[in-house]
Amino acid sequence: MTGTPSGELKDPHLEDAVLSSKANDTNSPPEYLEAEATKRTSMWSKLSFSGANANESNETQRGMQSRHLTMIAIGGTIGTGIFLSAGSAIALAGPGSALLSYFVVGVFVYTVVITLGEMSSMFPVSGAFAVFGTRFVSPALGFTLGWNYWLQWSLSIRKAPTSTQAIRPLSIFVASELTAAAVILGYWSPLLQPWHWAIIIIVPIFFLQLIHVRVYGESEYWLSMIKVVMIILFIIVGLIYDWGGIKHHPGPGLSNFHDGQAFIGGFSAFAQTFVFAFYSFGGIELVAIAAGESAKPYKSVPKAIKATFFRIVIFYILTILTIGLCINHGDDSLLTAASDSDVAASPITVVFKRAGFRAATHVVNAVLLTAVLSATNSCFFASSRMLLSLARSGHAPRIFGRVNKRGVPVPALLMSLTLSCLTFLTTIWGEGVVFLWLLNVTGISALLVWTSIGVISLRFREAYKAQGLDLADLPYRQPLYPLLPVGVIVLGALMFIAQGYAAVRQQPFDPKNVVATYIGVALYIILYAGYSAYERFYIGKKQHFVGKLNVDFETSAVWKPGEGAAILERGRKERGHRLLSDSRSMKKRWYDTWVAFRRHA
Repeated sequence: MTGTPSGELKDPHLEDAVLSSKANDTNSPPEYLEAEATKRTSMWSKLSFSGANANESNETQRGMQSRHLTMIAIGGTIGTGIFLSAGSAIALAGPGSALLSYFVVGVFVYTVVITLGEMSSMFPVSGAFAVFGTRFVSPALGFTLGWNYWLQWSLSIRKAPTSTQAIRPLSIFVASELTAAAVILGYWSPLLQPWHWAIIIIVPIFFLQLIHVRVYGESEYWLSMIKVVMIILFIIVGLIYDWGGIKHHPGPGLSNFHDGQAFIGGFSAFAQTFVFAFYSFGGIELVAIAAGESAKPYKSVPKAIKATFFRIVIFYILTILTIGLCINHGDDSLLTAASDSDVAASPITVVFKRAGFRAATHVVNAVLLTAVLSATNSCFFASSRMLLSLARSGHAPRIFGRVNKRGVPVPALLMSLTLSCLTFLTTIWGEGVVFLWLLNVTGISALLVWTSIGVISLRFREAYKAQGLDLADLPYRQPLYPLLPVGVIVLGALMFIAQGYAAVRQQPFDPKNVVATYIGVALYIILYAGYSAYERFYIGKKQHFVGKLNVDFETSAVWKPGEGAAILERGRKERGHRLLSDSRSMKKRWYDTWVAFRRHA
């Protein structure tokens, strides 16, 4: 499959042919792994639920449609934070500080998504930034990012932090999504133990993951839809209530932003609100991982990037603004929500109740359950795909690189499930000490991953330019380069410092807070330095960084260098012709309707 010398395309269906030829090349292992893969028989083929032989010659399948990826970008990783802990930031620092911190982090993560999307639309692989780190910067960086990210998602660290936890800023202090499920379901039936609810939640999700990636995409689509509808309804009802639009329920208007109430607690309190913002935006990079199993990533990834913007504006900025308008920072309900995970204390529940909706607690609890299911579903997907990618890159045991004929990485999925369950058990027994330390180690990994993506983006563009490749071949190009990746690095460094400042300023001062905030950095350094030493002294590799002229821009690309510009141009012309045809058809229908009306008038 090649283009003509003039760049024109002979095959009218070349665009689909390009993706079809690359579909089985998404997570191609290194040659030395690929050569030996066929020599071994997988033990996983004996498991009845694997559905087929699971080995290294099989590949993940591109079963997710564009609508799946778009909805994942909009609401796929919205967990319990926006429902339970959004008000804690307001209680801690006031509505103005909370709004500003969410805006700053929103700008930060959106630039991360844009820079990552440029690479993911051209190279849609399940390992995403871990693969890009290996390919564009150094294998040590890819190794470090992959294991950091896998631990982060396998530990399912996605339960809302409370205010007291924010005051003791132990990194991004969150707990297992399974623990959140136990709290939510326990509201209706407190008789069962937390581990009972965990089994009820985890078993069906695990078997859904075993079927096909399309099932994951479809389930995420509808679970996300429920969350999206709920938040939109909350914003509409909240704004109507705030301006006194509901009879017998006078709203506060702008009073919560007057008389110095918007900003309280000074810069220290403002810095601590980043804990909540980081947690709420966690998982926003999942789109890049899902792109590895998307049918047409060169189309769906740019759409998902645009959807991410609306997610940030609607589901975070407007939600925080609505809560701040409706509930005063000193309100007892916010203080209760800051120290309790009871759904009745959720600021969203409080606003609905004050607007006259008595069944709000049960409705919000049901939506919270869908949020937990969705987030747990995403935890399994992200962690299993990252472990698969690590194995295919030679950075993890080869057994985790095996995939069954349905495209499911069964060994990686089982390993992620095992670690998640063991971590959940540490929250029940042993007073959670083990879980606490695991949490601290992985807590700041999201910030480290996001900042590293900025470095990878710079290196990607430098190598692309050094090899004389045309930027017009990229399905999606980030604007304002190099401003965005540099901005990611600078903002990441500033937020990194802000986390430490909040820990130091906390009264009474406790050095454990500072250690807990930055202990995840130790893991990052150990992984990076350890792999670098392994390369240097065991393998004997002298060149640490990948040379710009040695960067591979062909493996797993949606099309070959030089073909993209012509394909994209043809797509733009086809869309133009289609829009023109639709416009003419619409005009003809209106004209025919007008003629028929005049005839019978």
